[in-house]
Amino acid sequence: MNRLVSGHSRMLWTVCLAGAVAVTAYPALAQREGSTPVASTAATRPDADKARDPDRKPTIMMQFAKVKRGQTVVDYLPGKGYFTRLFSDAVGPKGAVYAVWDQILIDRLKGKPLPPSVSGEPGRSNVHDGVANADTLGVPGKVDLVWTSQNYHDVHNWAGAQGTAALNKVIFAALKPGGLYVIVDHAGTPGLDDAGMAKVHRIDETLVKSEVEAAGFVLDGESSALRNAADPRTAAVFDPAIRGKTDQFVLRFRKPR
Repeated sequence: MNRLVSGHSRMLWTVCLAGAVAVTAYPALAQREGSTPVASTAATRPDADKARDPDRKPTIMMQFAKVKRGQTVVDYLPGKGYFTRLFSDAVGPKGAVYAVWDQILIDRLKGKPLPPSVSGEPGRSNVHDGVANADTLGVPGKVDLVWTSQNYHDVHNWAGAQGTAALNKVIFAALKPGGLYVIVDHAGTPGLDDAGMAKVHRIDETLVKSEVEAAGFVLDGESSALRNAADPRTAAVFDPAIRGKTDQFVLRFRKPR
């Protein structure tokens, strides 16, 4: 495995993750939104992560993604590691979490540093680093869950429909039969084209469904918990008028057994 440990890069967040990463709730568990989030008081989680728990609702997110002890989870394009740490706590010492960057992004950064690896933090021995490309997800074996948040539209921006098709193909191959693929992203207007995606950092939910299902996945669940009907879905997600309040979708796909 390649180990990617480096200093903070402000440019990375502008280019890659479109600011804050959001999570969601499974509708059947909505009544638990006020409960204490999983691992929100864990001593190994930074205060900056804990401060974002009320908005990101990690307990409900873990329920939606059906994370269990002992599983192997991939956090694709992990950013500063908010979800990586949560997955690390959730799967426990007998589980494994792979924080996977993509070679496409590494090439685009042209030597600029990635964020420090969570795998180097105390108590994170179950976290490992990987690099995906058009042929592999960069993990040594089959996994139970692949999670990506606010990144799917970025792959479209970097590599177009061909790049997302390749990503979905390698994710399908990396998952165990019955494994889950969860995507959270900013909702765009119906029919939003590539130029529009690059401009507003959003994506048409219908397009995501069709592309992922074309790779062989079956839609297994979705949530309206992060929907915001007041968002016209036309402004860039960085616009101060809408930042942090965008209409968002969360989709769970399953690899057939």
